[in-house]
Amino acid sequence: MVATVEAVFVKGGAASPQFAADFCQLSLDQASAAMELAVDLGLLRKAGKNFEAASPLCRFFATSDQMGKAAALRLILEAYEPFVFFQQSLARTPQASTAAQQTQVFFELSEHREEIKETLVSLGTYSQAIESAGGGQYGVKTTQFGDSLARLAAACADVAGAETAIRNLVGPDVENVSDRVSVIVPLADALLAARDGDGRAAVLNAGNAVESYLEALAGRAGVNVGSAPGINAKLDRFDQAGALPKKLIFIGKYLGHARNAADHGVDPEVGGAWSIRIQTGHEYVHVACSFLASVRLRELQRPPSL
Repeated sequence: MVATVEAVFVKGGAASPQFAADFCQLSLDQASAAMELAVDLGLLRKAGKNFEAASPLCRFFATSDQMGKAAALRLILEAYEPFVFFQQSLARTPQASTAAQQTQVFFELSEHREEIKETLVSLGTYSQAIESAGGGQYGVKTTQFGDSLARLAAACADVAGAETAIRNLVGPDVENVSDRVSVIVPLADALLAARDGDGRAAVLNAGNAVESYLEALAGRAGVNVGSAPGINAKLDRFDQAGALPKKLIFIGKYLGHARNAADHGVDPEVGGAWSIRIQTGHEYVHVACSFLASVRLRELQRPPSL
């Protein structure tokens, strides 16, 4: 189940069961069942015949930190009633088969008792919520969870801290009209990428956020950017409509050209691909935030500021 959640998060947007099966090297039936379970746990949600991330915790399943993954899953399981009941049953009887049968009856589950047992035991041992006592017996595990939860807390602090920093950089005027998923989160991810020395990822994430913001701004300002792909093309539409002053257009064009350099591979003009320095990644995020703040001030008809 964890692997299919990772597959959906890595894919971005909606992912099909076949994509998850290929990504995780599972059969289609196994992937479909795992994704349905992830829906029950609140990690994924249905999007037609596909699946998409439904919880911020999904990001922790797409890392190499096994203890962080375990802590994230345990947090989810402790709000999942069938697992909580199963765990409580194990406290009364250590036989997993008996606990699974009781869970099946109590929740009127259609799955076979052995399938329920295998699923809940797998989730419980992976998350370190239960542990084997041998002979098909299991008990509730109370040790080592502190270390695991500390890892998750540290990871959450990074993400939350990055979002807080971005909200401070752009200011409340920008925050109040910015979509969190398409603007705030990519900027936070860009800040974390810059912190980790990945200048290219910082530029790409922050550039995506700027383009999303411009698209939303165009809707408010009545500027048609529907067939204008990328930051530069959208800024040309704002320029043609007289909706932004030249100085902001040119600052935005820096953001657009830098993102193109990071994203477009070989540049025929220079005969190679541009490398993106760590310093550029840091500076790009800050310029992007300052640009959005200046654009928002202009929209609010306040004194111009760069």
